[in-house]
Formats: sequence, structure tokens, C-alpha cells
Amino acid sequence: MSAPTPSTDDFADLVAANRAFADDFSLGGFDGIAKAGVAIVTCMDSRIDPLGMLGLQPGDAKIFRNPGGRVTAAALEALVLGVHLLNVNRVLVIPHTRCAMASATEVELRERIGASAGQDASWQGFHVVRDQLDALRQDVAAVRSHPLISDTVKVGGFIYDVDTGLIDQRL
Repeated sequence: MSAPTPSTDDFADLVAANRAFADDFSLGGFDGIAKAGVAIVTCMDSRIDPLGMLGLQPGDAKIFRNPGGRVTAAALEALVLGVHLLNVNRVLVIPHTRCAMASATEVELRERIGASAGQDASWQGFHVVRDQLDALRQDVAAVRSHPLISDTVKVGGFIYDVDTGLIDQRL
């Protein structure tokens, strides 16, 4: 089954919004360096505003997002690049409350996705989080122990509360 080819109407609202955004665009010319020396690993959840929740502005931080806000191999790759090439000297790992990845089992997610897709999804991995604090400990340890990330880089583990907007440092 091939995916349908999108028409220009499918994205017209977003393209129009982009044009309005570009009319007042003031972020050009950035060099890609994290001005505040910060990297954030957090969830893809749309309730999270990674810059806003920390009082940061565009250009201040490198942000890596994935389901559950886990420190995956790709996240570690991004952090190594950030530390060595983009001025990162502080890393915040920030999963959040009421996360879908921490509220269902792998089997449950596969069943839900399979039902939605109308086909078997038992082969797809979703990296569910059984114990969010234990996962946070493991993720912070993975960053702290990475051979290409110096121990001069400060690494903290936090939980973001999607209902209050507050972060709570756990590690």
C-alpha cells in the first residue's frame, strides 16, 4: 500500500502561516552555537515548550525530542556533537508527567497502532517506559558515562509537569 501523494491544499494553512512568520523573521544569521551552552533531551509531546519552560530564547539551546524523551543512540550522537561543536556544557534530560510512553505497555501500544493502521504492528518497537524515574537514572548515567562527553559537562535529570509547567530536578 503506497501513501497518497499530498496536494498543495493539504499544507496550505501551514505554508500561509510560514509566510506570515517569515515576514517578521528576525532569527537569520545565527551560527548554530548554543548561546546558553544548553542541550535538552525531552519528549515530542506538544504540551512541552522546551525553550519557554527554561526561560531560553531561539539560539540558546540544542533540543533533541523523541517519544518519551529518552537518551537514545541518536540523542547521544546529538549530545556529542553539541558538546564538541556547538558550545554545549549543560545537558538537561526532561521526560514529563502523563506521558503516553510511560502509561502503556509495548503490547498495548502495538495493539492500538495496529488497530489504527489496519495492519499488524507487532514488529514495531516503541521504547515504552515502565519506570520513569529508573529510565531517567539510566539516561542521565548514559550521558555522564559516554566516553566522548567530558565530566566537565553538567548533566541533570528533571521531570516536567505538564499540568503546572514546573520542572523538578531528580538527578
